[in-house]
Amino acid sequence: MSAARTVVILAAGQGTRMKSARPKVMHALCGRPLIGWVVEQALALDPERVIVVVGHGADAVREHLADHPEAERLRFVVQEPQRGTGHALQVCAGELGEDPGDVVVLYGDMPLLTGETVGELGAAREAAGADAMAILTSVMDDPHGYGRIVRGSDGAFERIVEEADCSEEERAFAEVNTGVYAFPGRELLACLPRLGDANAQGEVYLTDVAAMFVAEGREVLAVPVADPDEGAGINTLAQLAEARWTLQVRILEEHLANGVAIEDPATTYIDHGVEIGPGTRVLPCTVIRGGVRIGSNCEVGPFTHLRVGTVLEDGAEVGNFTECKQSLVGRGAKAKHLSYLGDARVGAGSNIGAGTIFANYDGRAKHRTEVGEGAFIGSGTIIVAPNTIGPGATTGAGAVVTRGTQVGPGEVWVGVPARPLGGDGARSISSEDASQSD
Repeated sequence: MSAARTVVILAAGQGTRMKSARPKVMHALCGRPLIGWVVEQALALDPERVIVVVGHGADAVREHLADHPEAERLRFVVQEPQRGTGHALQVCAGELGEDPGDVVVLYGDMPLLTGETVGELGAAREAAGADAMAILTSVMDDPHGYGRIVRGSDGAFERIVEEADCSEEERAFAEVNTGVYAFPGRELLACLPRLGDANAQGEVYLTDVAAMFVAEGREVLAVPVADPDEGAGINTLAQLAEARWTLQVRILEEHLANGVAIEDPATTYIDHGVEIGPGTRVLPCTVIRGGVRIGSNCEVGPFTHLRVGTVLEDGAEVGNFTECKQSLVGRGAKAKHLSYLGDARVGAGSNIGAGTIFANYDGRAKHRTEVGEGAFIGSGTIIVAPNTIGPGATTGAGAVVTRGTQVGPGEVWVGVPARPLGGDGARSISSEDASQSD
């Protein structure tokens, strides 16, 4: 693993091809913005600092990263106007200082790159000697839009040519520059003031640093990435969708390796940051968003949507067409059919009947419902929050438990609006009154 002391993330671009007012690096991918994936790549190197170059949508990027667990290592530099990758490093010069150590340059729109690959690039640079730099390259079936790598007859790196400046022969080359570099910091700083904009785009290219190294007899390593997917940048919504599947497969494979049985990965969507215990089964057509925690030996799906703040304790089951948000489903509890659990706490061993709705929103604010252990909620029950259903309590099918009701332990409530059966809930209700599906 590289010992890079400084990582620079270029994240200032507007991303006009996304056709969105949202900054490109703030588009979500499997539950986190693009910039979040790239910060993870940077931190995999355990650097002293990460400099994020911002421009378009700078405030949104800063606000998102302010809550990052490693926020104290993040620094922000504004690039305005955005005049190319070389210019981005030039505006970082003051933050880099006189001796930044090894400097790795990453891009805020390259979420598929892994920390391992970045570490290998940095290690290759270190192994080549104090004056060498390294470039991460990729061999692509369709290199359109990328700068091409030109090698000599001996296979050694010669130069990078931006696509707009390519000859017809160079345009046919399949090996491209991903834009990810590892530099010796002092040598990089010496090159930055000498970068110019004499090219078809009139921009300051960081690729010219490689040309300076070659001209001065220093080694430039062109290191091909093993998986070409890692070298892909995101410039359009179509590319974002393609990248989503690549990352989704990685997430699913990690859960499978940890003992989670995913019956149909092709129809299962699990975001970054989801915790699932071993022995849990995830059935087809299930969506699990970031911020969900699922215990061991649970069952989820099919056609289930678990949103942020959902917690399933060990052995809980949430099934067909059931949605949960900001809710805890206790150990061994079940909500198997056609239900909405919003802002609820469902006690261990409780059973939520088909069609049950926790009506948590009054048009202005969300409210919570507490369901005690071993409660039996009849099919079609509507519980208007805030509300409390006591341990072992029962609601009859179709009951509407109105706002602020206190259903006591062991009580039986039925009707619209729901009332205690027999006045004190002491009498058992009929199987027809309590009918539900489990």
